[in-house]
Amino acid sequence: MTSTQAGNGDERAGAAPGVVLVVMCVGYFLVLLDVTIVNVALPSIGTGLHADVSSLQWVVDGYALALASLMLPAGALGDRHGHRRLVLAGLAAFGVGSLACGLAPGAGALVAARAVQGVGAASLLPGTLAIIAGAYPDRKAQARAIGIWAGVGSLALPAGPLVGGVLIDSLGWRWIFLINVPITLAALAATLRVLRADHGRQTGRLDTAGALLGVLVLLTWTFVFIQGGRSGAGSAVVLVALGLAILLSAAFLLVERRRGSEAMLPLDLARRPAFALANISAGVMNLGTLGVLFVLTLFLQSVQHRSPLGAGLALIPLFAPLAVIAPIGGRAVARIGPRLPIIAGFVLAAVGLALLALAHPSSSYAAILLPAFLAWGIGLGILTPAVVAAAVAATPGERAGLASAVNNTARQAGGAIGVALAGAVAGSPGTATFVSRMHTVAAGAAVLFVVLAVVNSLMKYQDSSTNSAEP
Repeated sequence: MTSTQAGNGDERAGAAPGVVLVVMCVGYFLVLLDVTIVNVALPSIGTGLHADVSSLQWVVDGYALALASLMLPAGALGDRHGHRRLVLAGLAAFGVGSLACGLAPGAGALVAARAVQGVGAASLLPGTLAIIAGAYPDRKAQARAIGIWAGVGSLALPAGPLVGGVLIDSLGWRWIFLINVPITLAALAATLRVLRADHGRQTGRLDTAGALLGVLVLLTWTFVFIQGGRSGAGSAVVLVALGLAILLSAAFLLVERRRGSEAMLPLDLARRPAFALANISAGVMNLGTLGVLFVLTLFLQSVQHRSPLGAGLALIPLFAPLAVIAPIGGRAVARIGPRLPIIAGFVLAAVGLALLALAHPSSSYAAILLPAFLAWGIGLGILTPAVVAAAVAATPGERAGLASAVNNTARQAGGAIGVALAGAVAGSPGTATFVSRMHTVAAGAAVLFVVLAVVNSLMKYQDSSTNSAEP
């Protein structure tokens, strides 16, 4: 599969580059806002739609799975047919999905609408970056524009819980979705106005079989974990699904091996130790973070009885460091390479997660939760740019776009699996064992982070500034 890299296709805009940057950043902001905004709404959604914990897991994962499994195929389609078309289609799908979410009569309809949102997000995310890169042919200007794009994405993460809390407290949970509709319509109109029609330049067959199998692999593994938490790991339906997940995974690897360089996930890259470890680290980072966040949001509202806005405000110290530290961390990685920042990021985040294992219904926010969120958030701010840089540095320069796309896919897939696992372990917040099981989830994530810190300490990464690959 070809990469979504700078200059692929004729992405030159009809408007000033600054206008293009603003319009594309709006689309990117919406994609990442919906990664976190829904978390503070989960208790309200559960009450409003009479949804249990497994249904709430699917509300989160319906979006995450579509986003994770379709980003790489969407990037390839944009390379072939033009990213403007994909961005327009993505905005339309995201808007329709948002409207359907806001009007959903039940949990099943909401999950389906969230999946439509995820399809739109998957089209938007690689397309916005490709269009921005094409609008700034000068490399220095391009780097600054991409930095702004990344910064806007970082701001969306802390904005999600805060905006969500305000909307839920004042208008109800449906408005976290309905608010997207007028924004999406405005972004559609602006995109039609500022971007010329473009035509992709990449040729070759699209890896349709790999894309379809990738969707099925993620879907079946997520079903195994969520259904295992609901009906027990030894139930017949879970065992059948587990067998199917293993078979589909094997089929996916076989198809990708046969496709060679045209595969959605070229296995020659996956066999590079540094590339594989960077993406495993990215997946585990989101597995632990989004999994714990799912349980933590239920704890803050259903156990500590905070309002949605109160929970959103409480989470700001977790997400704000990402917006502040990630750009600084990116410059540090450029100077010293990704290895030390990855180790430091995992260790700091593990400290924060370990502190969460001390939280109880009556725990002081200042004594337990605040230091936990700060350590966890600072660790993520250091870690996020480092794992991306490590993946890119482990590939040839002409495949940097693909490396970044695979890394982003690994993060989203890890997050989806993390939500499934954490919800299965913790169970319902109405049970007497929920808090102790939340401690297990947080402690387990901390242990995983420490293990990855140790493994990364043994890896010799290339300096990210060289953008060269290991043999």
